[in-house]
Amino acid sequence: MKYKYLLIIIGLLFFGCSNKEENIYIQPNNSYQPTTTPTSNITHKKVKLKPYKVLGRWYYPRYVNVGEVFRGISSWYGPDFHGKLTANGEIYNMYAYTAANKIMPLGTIVKVTNLNNNKSVIVRINDRGPFVKERILDLSYAAGKKIGIDKTGTAPVKIVVLSTPYSSNTQITQKTKKNKLIQNKKTQKNGKIKIQIGAFSNLNGAKIIKDDFSVFGKKTFIKKIDGKYKVFIGDFNSYEEAKNFKTINNIKGFIVK
Repeated sequence: MKYKYLLIIIGLLFFGCSNKEENIYIQPNNSYQPTTTPTSNITHKKVKLKPYKVLGRWYYPRYVNVGEVFRGISSWYGPDFHGKLTANGEIYNMYAYTAANKIMPLGTIVKVTNLNNNKSVIVRINDRGPFVKERILDLSYAAGKKIGIDKTGTAPVKIVVLSTPYSSNTQITQKTKKNKLIQNKKTQKNGKIKIQIGAFSNLNGAKIIKDDFSVFGKKTFIKKIDGKYKVFIGDFNSYEEAKNFKTINNIKGFIVK
């Protein structure tokens, strides 16, 4: 009996996004389906998705495709979990743009829109949960605040898949100044500084990111380089200008010449 309770406690600490039990038993290919399923030629071989058990219930992560749309209730989680491990082994940072979901592959990038106010945010799935009835997403504090859920607690949301970890849709990463990337001659010819926010194998994915980041008031554009559709924000006159813009707007990309 003591061993059983110990397993429950460990499960809560690992997946942690709520102290309430999920009442929906999620089985493979059941009612948790997207409202839109576009055709896709993505192969699902690079990431193995394993079922997991929390509080006596099994959950079955499944593959998703770029463009799939989900709708449901989102909440947010913050101080109680700040600094603790997420399901993918990262340290949870309530000020980063991340989220928890029960079935999407860890590493999936999605656009979340609050249907009450039409505000949107782009986040990366790095944790499991929320294990609460009818909720499909738990946003970090920063992400929840950006779309107003920090005040309401929960809200109906629309979730659009922008990128998956098992395809080369995007390479949205953060780099320090020491690791800044120097692109090939195509991006160097004007000598201007840019922020690369994505690299896609298909043009449609690049267009989605380009449109989403156009709200920052800076030019966004797409260039096909080495067979990839790369999305940039720019131009900037210096590395520091680009760095400040990236920091102020909390943009997850890397600076290039």
